[in-house]
Amino acid sequence: MGFFDKLKQGMNKTKESFGEKISSVFKNFKKVDEDFLDELEEILIMSDIGVETSTKIIGSLRERIKKEKIQDEEEVKQALREEMQKILDVTDINLHLDTKPSVILVVGVNGVGKTTSIGKIANRLSKDGKKVVVAAADTFRAAAVEQLEIWAKRSNADIVKRGEGVDPASVVYDAIKTTREENADVLIVDTAGRLHNKKYLMDELNKIQKVINKEMPEADKEVLLVIDGTTGQNAISQVKAFKEEANITGIVLTKLDGTAKGGVVIGIVEENKIPVKFIGVGEQIDDMEIFNSEDFVKAII
Repeated sequence: MGFFDKLKQGMNKTKESFGEKISSVFKNFKKVDEDFLDELEEILIMSDIGVETSTKIIGSLRERIKKEKIQDEEEVKQALREEMQKILDVTDINLHLDTKPSVILVVGVNGVGKTTSIGKIANRLSKDGKKVVVAAADTFRAAAVEQLEIWAKRSNADIVKRGEGVDPASVVYDAIKTTREENADVLIVDTAGRLHNKKYLMDELNKIQKVINKEMPEADKEVLLVIDGTTGQNAISQVKAFKEEANITGIVLTKLDGTAKGGVVIGIVEENKIPVKFIGVGEQIDDMEIFNSEDFVKAII
C-alpha cells in the first residue's frame, strides 16, 4: 500500500466527520452565500482547526469565491483544499542533517508515541544509508529504555543507555562520545515527557540542550515535537509549552489512524509557524512518512 493510500485510510475518521459535514452544508444551501460560509466556518472550528485559523481560511475563501465567481461544490472544495495547503506550506518541511554528525532531539509528553516515532525515523535514516546512534535519555521510566532498545534493534541503530534514574544529560554526553567514536551520521535523543512535573522536566531538557550545544556546536540540530493527533486542541497547548523551552524545528504527527481530529494540524501550523515534518499512519516500522501537505488535505476533503 502506497503512502497516500495509507494516509487516506488513516485519515478516514477525520474525513468521514469532516467530509460528511461539508457535504451536508451543500445539501442545506442552494447557493454559496454568507450563510453558507458561516456554516462552513463553524464546521472548521468544530473539526479542531481552531477559531482564528478557521476565520482566516474562510476569509480567504470568501475573497476567492467573489473574485472567481465560484458556485460549484467541487470548485469550492478545491479552493478550500488550496487555502488549507497554503497554511501548511508556510515553512520548510525538510530535515536538515547535512553535518556529520547531526542531532535530532525528540520531545513530547508521555504517551504520544515518542519512542515508536524515534524507531521509525531511525529506520528511515538507516535505509538512507546513514549510521544512527540513539540516546535513551528518558531515564525516569525503565519501560521507555526497554522499548527504545527494541526499536533501535529493529531499525539497525546503536543505543546508548544507562540505569534508571541516571542524569539524562550524562546519557546524552556518553551518546555524543559514542557517535564520534563510531563515526555515526545522526544522533537521535529521546527525552522524558512528564508535563505534569513541568519545571523539573524542562530543567532536564535545558541541561540536555546545553550538553548538545557545548559538545556539538557545529552540528545541524533538529528538535522534533511528537504530537498525538487524537488529542485535538490539547495538542496546541503542548506545542506552546515546549516552544517556551526549545527551538522546535518540526512536528511529528502520530496516531492519525484513530482520530476524527486530524484538522488540528492546520491550526497548529498556522498558530506556531512550525512545519509538520513527519506523519505516522500505522503501527509498522515503515509507517512513518515525510509530510506532504497536498496529500494531507486531499485525504481529509
